Amino acid sequence: MTLGTGDYVAAGQAVDPRPILIVTGLVQEARIAAGPGMAVICSSSSPTQLRALLTVVDPQTIRGVISFGVAGGLDPTLRSGDVVVATEVLAGDTRWAAGLSLGHDLIDKLTSGRRRVVRGSLAGAEEVVTGSSSKAALHSETGASAVDMESHIAAAYAAEAGLPFAAVRVISDPAHRALPALARAAIKPNGQIDLAAVLRGIVRNPTALHGLVSTGIDFNRALRSLRGCRDFLIGTELADSEALVSETV
Repeated sequence: MTLGTGDYVAAGQAVDPRPILIVTGLVQEARIAAGPGMAVICSSSSPTQLRALLTVVDPQTIRGVISFGVAGGLDPTLRSGDVVVATEVLAGDTRWAAGLSLGHDLIDKLTSGRRRVVRGSLAGAEEVVTGSSSKAALHSETGASAVDMESHIAAAYAAEAGLPFAAVRVISDPAHRALPALARAAIKPNGQIDLAAVLRGIVRNPTALHGLVSTGIDFNRALRSLRGCRDFLIGTELADSEALVSETV
């Protein structure tokens, strides 16, 4: 899915007219990100689909890449709604640097109220990391603050193309929260929620309702925080691409 493109203008002066490519996993994230100056793709939480979408994106037509959306918490101090601005992305033995220049006024704005903004690394995963024990193990192994299924793919694409890259992710399910199997299975191929599947699952297993409610509350809180984070996309500058290289460790 691709949403919205357009010219980008700052302080009344035209700059590079090419849009920034915004990489998301869910339709809700894509809708928040869409707007002038943004070319948004949505993977529907499928790494395979995201890689296929990126094969048809000409890197000459964009000026940078930002991974934008929700994530699973790995750092136990982070709550749903907290924002992670990536310093790097890790996947297996490879890491990619991430750069995003943030002004103090923007940080102050985004940290106002109950939103907390931290800098940290993101772990990339090919499958949803569900249980709290799996999250704890990944945190111990990588030291990452959060995990998602898009950032490592977006970072690899940007590095290969020599484009600036950044990632902004909001915690949805914190480290202690185990994602219910029903929640994981309810995402349609187009990224939307299959409500009929959810209802059928609850009928078969009424005890799943409590976990779904808690997950839904966390997710809605994360989306509210993500809407406020759209300023990251329109009020910041990506770092120079020369600093954003992949490294195998």
